[in-house]
Amino acid sequence: MKLSHIQIYFNFLPWLFAFVSCFCSASKPPEIKLGMSIALSGPAKQIGEQLHLGSQTYFDKLNKKGGVNGSKINLIVADDGYEPKRAVNNTHRFIQDENVLALFGAMGTPTSHAVSPILEKLRIPYLMPFSGADFLHLNPTINVFNIRASYYDEAKVQIEYLVEEKKHTKIGFLIQADEFGYVVETGLLKSLSKYNLKPIKVARYLRNTHDVDRALKTLKSSGVTAICLVGTYSPLSKFINTAFEEDFKPDYTSISFASSPDLFSSLKYPTDLMVTEVVPNPAQCDNTWCKEFLSDMRDKNIDRPTRLHFEGYLNAVIFSLAATSCESPLEAKCLMSQLDETFRKNKEIHELFTYSEQTDKHKVYRSLFSLK
Repeated sequence: MKLSHIQIYFNFLPWLFAFVSCFCSASKPPEIKLGMSIALSGPAKQIGEQLHLGSQTYFDKLNKKGGVNGSKINLIVADDGYEPKRAVNNTHRFIQDENVLALFGAMGTPTSHAVSPILEKLRIPYLMPFSGADFLHLNPTINVFNIRASYYDEAKVQIEYLVEEKKHTKIGFLIQADEFGYVVETGLLKSLSKYNLKPIKVARYLRNTHDVDRALKTLKSSGVTAICLVGTYSPLSKFINTAFEEDFKPDYTSISFASSPDLFSSLKYPTDLMVTEVVPNPAQCDNTWCKEFLSDMRDKNIDRPTRLHFEGYLNAVIFSLAATSCESPLEAKCLMSQLDETFRKNKEIHELFTYSEQTDKHKVYRSLFSLK
């Protein structure tokens, strides 16, 4: 039987749709997968939540505009509770099951230390980790890209503040007992030695606990007049509040990892506390990215954006600027090269993190606690 033109058309139509669909799928750039292992539970969860929200805010905006050279960015987030074993499990899943291009914005020194053997073997890019540990900054053995100041940079500013400005010589340390604590303690000791000083007493407590009572007793009886704090906001705030209630009122400094907004909001009493920071207060900054960040936070109905939000946001900005300079599909080699290029040559980015275009010396900012 002879088919009519209409019958031929309808018989051909499904094949036409299939061809067009196949063509569109083949020409659509693949998404860019990034794996982010952070604390979304436990006593450090607010750090992870803020870092994630900052990064996701920028990526969401970018994806609405078409992504990076047509590729959407898929930020795959997993909770490690700030525990190394869970970070290792997350990293294996990101690489084996999700086939991520890179690990992005990972949180913590002990977690970074734990996943390093995997990264050394596979050379997966480790981008903008939330850690200032020396093994991530000085001659790293992994394929890492950093933008934040090191913990040594922060330690130097803290000791200068306590010795030169506050005139302390009897300084003690409260240290989280793990790789994070060890790295920061090393920087503090090195900075103290320049003034021919040593800590009067070093007290320690376990990660992800509030078990600081013994450390408080030790430091209180030692005669220290100032304490360098190394840990997260929850146990540190307990230490400071309990010390005040026991009429022990030393001056304090703390590392940026503690999360100054969460630490400050947990303090009940007047306290002399200075926290070193790796990004400026975006509300007091004229940089283009500060202004864009605040605008994007308002769009997300975030009334009180923090430095942690801002650091996560800037991580996403720098990744995206670098990735845009590479051809699609994005490859790790081009990405790492362009990250260095972007950080060195983008004036607006560079001035947020370094003191001038002629040096790689990272800026360290300050936050001072005031009880209103």
